[in-house]
Amino acid sequence: MLIALLLTAGYAVVEAMGGLYTGSLALLSDAGHMLTDAAALGLALFAQLVARRPASARNSYGYARAEVLGALINSLFMLAMVGWIAFEALGRLFNPKEVDGLGVMAIAALGLGVNLVAAWLLAGDSHNMNSRAALLHVLGDLLGSVAAILAGLVIWATGWKPIDPILSLLVVVLILRSTWALVLQSSHMLMEGVPAHLDLRAIGHTLAEQKGVQSVHDLHVWHLGPTRVALSAHLVIESADSWPRLLAAIQGLLAKDYGIDHVTLQPSWLGMPPRGKVVALAALVGGKPEHRQHEHDPAHGEHAGPHDHHH
Repeated sequence: MLIALLLTAGYAVVEAMGGLYTGSLALLSDAGHMLTDAAALGLALFAQLVARRPASARNSYGYARAEVLGALINSLFMLAMVGWIAFEALGRLFNPKEVDGLGVMAIAALGLGVNLVAAWLLAGDSHNMNSRAALLHVLGDLLGSVAAILAGLVIWATGWKPIDPILSLLVVVLILRSTWALVLQSSHMLMEGVPAHLDLRAIGHTLAEQKGVQSVHDLHVWHLGPTRVALSAHLVIESADSWPRLLAAIQGLLAKDYGIDHVTLQPSWLGMPPRGKVVALAALVGGKPEHRQHEHDPAHGEHAGPHDHHH
């Protein structure tokens, strides 16, 4: 990532000077994009270093979410850059400017080579959300370089200047979808939403189907970091004696079938609370899952009852 940062930042300056010399918006937008990418790579590198710090008394979960936060900030930067390129491109459609097509092709071809090297360096760690956000910036640059080469070729061969802003808008459209998807994914993680690859109700049913479990409620599943998932739940069980065996079985099941290795379970074997609102995701009755819900008692608040579990 450091090598990709140095390559991108160095060539952003070269491309900006080339864009000013040739008058090409495609080159200037690509240079601005590369400069944003350099900042994005720097932020991603910083986030990775922070994420490696161990847990502390103030941050008991550690700093793994620094990478998610870095991905969100980088995505927002990307959206801002996309907006600027679109604004400039629309202006040039109505007011075309002179562009040196041959110079644009030469400078953009060098930029394409730099972006290919940077993308290759980052592709090996693309499973990491933070690295994927940085890679997305570089791939956007790569598309920008291709667009600039095509724009320079058309202008050099035909003199048709509108191709420069048109191809810039095309790059904007190509980048926008993947960037917005990353914004949604990273914000969902920061809001402690259920991971997209997991089904909360299916997990609840799986837990309730274990022998000795009567019901499951207050079930929560969320991301601790880009790759680690946590779960907490309140289980009503048949007897206290069965809990050690049941706990070990459930922990193994969650790790094997769902990849969840951070599990917190609160058992109760005195029955469901007589008052208050408690939603049982699933309860085994006659061997089949059944949904239960106790009515809300205003006198005891939203979650009344002696066995309630707050999160």
